[in-house]
Amino acid sequence: MGVTILAIESSCDDTGAAVCVDGKILSNIIANQAVHEKYGGVVPELASRAHLQNIVPVVDTALKISGYALTDIDAIAFTQAPGLIGSLLVGAQFAKSLSLALNKPLIAVNHMQAHVLANLIATEKPTFPFLCLTVSGGHTQIVLCEAPTKMKVIGETIDDAAGEAFDKTAKLLGLPYPGGPLIDKYAAGGNAKRFQFPEPKIEGLNFSFSGLKTSILYFLQNAGTSNVFKEIFMASPEEKQQFIDGNLADICASVQYRIVSILMNKLKKAAQQTGITDICIAGGVSANSGLRKAFKETGDQLGWKTFIPAFEYCTDNAAMIAITGYYKFLQNDFVSLDVSPMPRAGFDN
Repeated sequence: MGVTILAIESSCDDTGAAVCVDGKILSNIIANQAVHEKYGGVVPELASRAHLQNIVPVVDTALKISGYALTDIDAIAFTQAPGLIGSLLVGAQFAKSLSLALNKPLIAVNHMQAHVLANLIATEKPTFPFLCLTVSGGHTQIVLCEAPTKMKVIGETIDDAAGEAFDKTAKLLGLPYPGGPLIDKYAAGGNAKRFQFPEPKIEGLNFSFSGLKTSILYFLQNAGTSNVFKEIFMASPEEKQQFIDGNLADICASVQYRIVSILMNKLKKAAQQTGITDICIAGGVSANSGLRKAFKETGDQLGWKTFIPAFEYCTDNAAMIAITGYYKFLQNDFVSLDVSPMPRAGFDN
């Protein structure tokens, strides 16, 4: 019999459950929460309540699709950190209850580690050590992964994340939530060189996106006629909206181009400094078509072996928790029932 892991993911607004056997994903079920759309972002209290409603049917469905019963499970893995504390509590308490009832070991998983290890789900896997650019709504990191349970952050954002820059831009453009995928959609039909946005001068491998967000704000407030150093609020609301409506595709393409170039320039620098040529990307923003294209093209130019998780493993999902739980199981890396979820946590080890 192989090692069978039941995994639970509840870090934000997606309730996920997955089953894997010896690292092979047999099921990966996700329940999304549409309730947040009218608020333009995730409302933590509503998220935790929705997790309470979704977690039992999601776990039940994952087990049924896998063909395994609760009694077949060797361990339960769950997302411990980081995330919304109310959401994390739902998944953690459910996992601990199962662990106690079934007398099965409990595995705590760091959500960001799991994004990195999503690259180990596919048949073709990177060779250790490898680099991973992890980009999501709340995190932007370059991770050096030496083994499944040994990785460290060598570069990260000092302020905002790349995903935040996408989402904030979408909100400024009046696009509905979630706006990041819509930026990607409109960018496909735009001219990425039409408008120029600054690239921050940050030393080392760290990132910064707050200045870029500010420049985009002023650019739109002035209907494209000024930058951060000029007078703001020049354009009337009508002029601003007319400018956006007439140039939406080019604005999206130009913003996406700059965000992607910031990410890729740092990743190229990390690869050069470490000498590593097995390079991965992961996280929700890795589903962005502009980033995926630039990543592949850069890899071809520089002789990298590039790896990108399948779309279903880019956004928050339980399969990545399961694969991480599997490797932790092999190391006997278990936790006791007094383990607590943590809204913020690093994962260097």
